[in-house]
Amino acid sequence: MVLAGGFPGIEVIEAASMEEALACTEPLLPLILLDIQLQGISGLDGIDLLQRRWPEARIVVLTSLDAPETAREARARGAHGFISKSDTPAEMVAVVTAVLEQDVPAEALPQPEAMPARLTPRQREVLELLCQGLSNKMIGRRLELSENTVRVHVQATLAALQVSSRSEAAFVARRLGLVR
Repeated sequence: MVLAGGFPGIEVIEAASMEEALACTEPLLPLILLDIQLQGISGLDGIDLLQRRWPEARIVVLTSLDAPETAREARARGAHGFISKSDTPAEMVAVVTAVLEQDVPAEALPQPEAMPARLTPRQREVLELLCQGLSNKMIGRRLELSENTVRVHVQATLAALQVSSRSEAAFVARRLGLVR
């Protein structure tokens, strides 16, 4: 539902297991949204299999396991993005959009000066504190938000800036003049 709402006209093919997904006869899959808690072969263990079957596909891991280690492990195994099931639909669409845009020619990507407009005022506040090196817990205390809410804002900010780590976000934010 989230994908259909964010990408009108999208065709969604569903599979209940890794085995069922690998049996799909579709020759080209631009995006694979992968739940890591699957029956049989886990999503994390299946990333490599999916990449071999559809090397051009962008793989975004979807999970209720919000631990940072899970996201790091998914990226280390080749995932292009990470979405928590607790993210809002807008944040999910932002992550998918950022991942898909990585395959678009550079001239079709938003120009750096256009990128700051994609951040909400709250994301800008979180980015400012993130660039100061504060943890999610400390950012939450400063902004009077829960640590989980801060994590969601950090993830959406990373997606909007099209980066995969806090340090990359700080570098891009400084380069674009988003922070002092």
